[in-house]
Amino acid sequence: PTDFEMPEGGLSIRWPDPPVEQEIRLYDYKINSVRAFTAGNNINRLVFDSKTPRFGIVTTGKAYLDTLQALTNLGIDANEADRLGLRLLKIGLPWPLEINIVQKFAEDLEEILVVEEKRAVIEGQLKDILYNLEAAKRPRVFGKCNEHGEQLLPSAGELTPSIIASVIAKRLKPFYHSDAIKKHLRFLDDKETELSNTLTDVERVPYFCSGCPHSSSTRIPEGSRAAAGIGCHYMALWMDRSTETFTHMGGEGANWIGQSSFTETPHIFTNLGDGTYFHSGILAIRAAVAARVSITYKILYNDAVAMTGGQSLDGPLDVATIAKQVHAEGVQRIAIVSDEPKKYPTSNNWPPNVTFHERHDMDRLQRELRAYTGVSALIYDQTCAAEKRRRRKRGTFPNPPKRIFINELVCEGCGNCGITSNCVSIVPKETELGRKRAIDQTSCNKDFTCIDGFCPSFVSVHGAEPRKPKLDPALFENSSSHTTMPEPTSMSSSEPYAIVIGGIGGTGVVTVSALLSMAAHIEGKGVTALDVAGLAQKNGAVYAHIRICDDPNKLHAVRIAAGGANLLLGFDMITSGTVETISKLQPGRSRAVINENKTMTAEFTRDPDLTFPTQQLKSAINVAVGVDKFDQPRSHYVNATDLTQRLLGNTIAANLFLLGYALQKGFLPISSKALQKAIQLNGIEVDFNIQALEWGRRAALDLDAVYSLFAPIKSHSIDQMETSEFLSRRAEDLKEYQNAKYAKRYIDFVERARIAETTAIPKSNHEFSRAISRAYYKLLAIKDEYEVARLHTDGRFESSLNEAFENGGQIKFYFAPPLFSRKDPVTGQPVKQQYGSWILPFLHGLAILKFLRGTLFDIFGKTPERRLEQQDITEYEKLIDILSPKLTEDNYNTAVELAELPLYLRGYGHIKEQAREKLLSRKTQLIEQFFNNEPQNVESRKAE
Repeated sequence: PTDFEMPEGGLSIRWPDPPVEQEIRLYDYKINSVRAFTAGNNINRLVFDSKTPRFGIVTTGKAYLDTLQALTNLGIDANEADRLGLRLLKIGLPWPLEINIVQKFAEDLEEILVVEEKRAVIEGQLKDILYNLEAAKRPRVFGKCNEHGEQLLPSAGELTPSIIASVIAKRLKPFYHSDAIKKHLRFLDDKETELSNTLTDVERVPYFCSGCPHSSSTRIPEGSRAAAGIGCHYMALWMDRSTETFTHMGGEGANWIGQSSFTETPHIFTNLGDGTYFHSGILAIRAAVAARVSITYKILYNDAVAMTGGQSLDGPLDVATIAKQVHAEGVQRIAIVSDEPKKYPTSNNWPPNVTFHERHDMDRLQRELRAYTGVSALIYDQTCAAEKRRRRKRGTFPNPPKRIFINELVCEGCGNCGITSNCVSIVPKETELGRKRAIDQTSCNKDFTCIDGFCPSFVSVHGAEPRKPKLDPALFENSSSHTTMPEPTSMSSSEPYAIVIGGIGGTGVVTVSALLSMAAHIEGKGVTALDVAGLAQKNGAVYAHIRICDDPNKLHAVRIAAGGANLLLGFDMITSGTVETISKLQPGRSRAVINENKTMTAEFTRDPDLTFPTQQLKSAINVAVGVDKFDQPRSHYVNATDLTQRLLGNTIAANLFLLGYALQKGFLPISSKALQKAIQLNGIEVDFNIQALEWGRRAALDLDAVYSLFAPIKSHSIDQMETSEFLSRRAEDLKEYQNAKYAKRYIDFVERARIAETTAIPKSNHEFSRAISRAYYKLLAIKDEYEVARLHTDGRFESSLNEAFENGGQIKFYFAPPLFSRKDPVTGQPVKQQYGSWILPFLHGLAILKFLRGTLFDIFGKTPERRLEQQDITEYEKLIDILSPKLTEDNYNTAVELAELPLYLRGYGHIKEQAREKLLSRKTQLIEQFFNNEPQNVESRKAE
């Protein structure tokens, strides 16, 4: 080039250039050559200019697209920029900044705003270039801070069009006003107020997948502590795993090297993933050995880099190799844990003193290791659950013909199975006797640790897959007014059409994003897509932002700005009600299509009584989208999860079902043919996915007709039943449980309480007697050995199994009989054992022997557990007899809470005993509170 003096020998540094000459070539020539290249190829360019320039904006990269979107939102286009005196410079090469274009851009400007993500790169260079200009010609330059040193554009977090728009509006305020700016700023203020008033505090955080090895491997014994590292196991930090602090990749345990000399804690565990171990983690182990600290490295060998998509490890690695490597580094105590400890070949030349353990032995083993002085290693070998699922689909991994099923009649709803397995495939099932548990067969990854929950309701089904419905679409046409499927009307995309998707990680949110993008591409439209799925977001909130436009040049920011969404596809209600989604909606502009299924957050694994904030979420969404000109809500709710389970036998289809619903409603700017073509190009489960899409379209046409294809399911929620219906059904149950006399005892007791309640508080809504009807029944219907046997054999359980699974399966039971089961050597609690279907005749016989209950020949009734349960009944009857005549409006709510306490006395054996201990203190508090609300002398209160 003629405008640049090339040094002798060219620009490249080559041997044998001595260091000083390399430095001269770098600083005197190469930097200047970059600037010349930038200028010669117009890499930096002026986007907006003005004949009377006053205010300039310099920006780069993603921030440039966000700035364009911010200007659009403020109503500032090229013509308006010319009128108000605004220049916009897009920097294509942030460093080194090309000097000439900056100087030319700055001419006649009064102020320059630098908009860039994270730390300032351009701002400092810009100030250096302009510093020596005459004061009268030198514009003010602001970016991260304003003239008072206050933060203007943050370095932390992400810049958004809304943030940028607010800052631009404030900087323009001294010399420019417009109705568009006032309107947008008012909208942002109103949106902030709306969010603060309507949002819930429920959050869907990332969590271990169903059957994840980390659910077992990251547990530690009571009294120990652990440190986290990089990998999916990092999520243990927000679980009840006594896991604190984390390090960079390869620094696992290095923090303990520094801490160990300054604490009374003698030992910690630290989690180390196999990918991190192979990358650099072995160096941390080497450092810990050299430092002679007491630490156990739990090397989690999961055979996949799951956190970033399930890639294979960078090199050859197996359990035997890891064991030999850590032994070579000086680790003398090595234990290997697996769900199949007998699978390892004896010819691997294992290091000396290696021991092999079944994963159920983890607690005892870790107690032993924490007493070991020095560095020890526990290699936990279990394949990543998500990777198992992928490989099973490809036929490259064993798929055991075994499923877990819960007999809801036996289930107590205590939640111990969730605590034991930490599994999100255990879902709530609302029944007329309260919340029970069920297994989501679609998401279950066959880890089977849920069986270890101390409960006899679990059975395994062998050799039979979940039953799939066989529904002919012609049935819909026969039951609907639509004999043919009309082609939906597409939304216009002459201007950018923005779609926000909110869903759950691992359910296909990114897949739908890709399908929409491909469908737009097939129709020749411009499209941008942003998928927010950090940490793989397994079971956590996942978002996608899609913008479609006929003219690609109109697409600016990839992330949709506040109020910028035309459509919310809510694949999950909780994710749809977060700030991330609600902030994108605008009344009168946005529509919402929401899956109203109550998908619990992972907190449900630890909180059996977790409530789902349905009404709060719906209210927030409804306010955000508003109503149309006919005063009809712009939000649509359909239980896609329930419908796809009943239509297709698989809830994974719910997202595509909802997409089809939105398509047929005319809320998408693409055609059905383009979407079907995109599904075909994707090449995965094509027929199944097209079926899901088409059933969604049918539901949009006539939802009632779709539901009419199934036998009506009566609601069995305890909260929706009338008291009289509940009482009569429970009386029948107690007749079957024991006899008519036992049922009469129940009815008479509840009736006495109801009469006392009506006498004391005539206008009461009978919450007190309603609580008694539920709690007293629970106490009377003790799930002893006779009852558990009856509930497994009276025909109802068999019927539910036949509805759920294909014919031909064999079942196995998991019991811990109090008189025969072995005890865990560490906890001393009974251990469940497997029993084949041969036990069914014995269960039939045991159920018949219920007449022995309470007699001298009742051997089960003599156990401490059964004696306590009888005592619970007696004490409850006494308590209600004391409370009933003393009811007042002041103590009524306390009485209701006291009356329903037994509902929380759930579980079997030691689990029920733990629940009883928790309730005793609460019971004492409530009794004191009840009598404090009633005027009487102290001596009388003490007597009561």
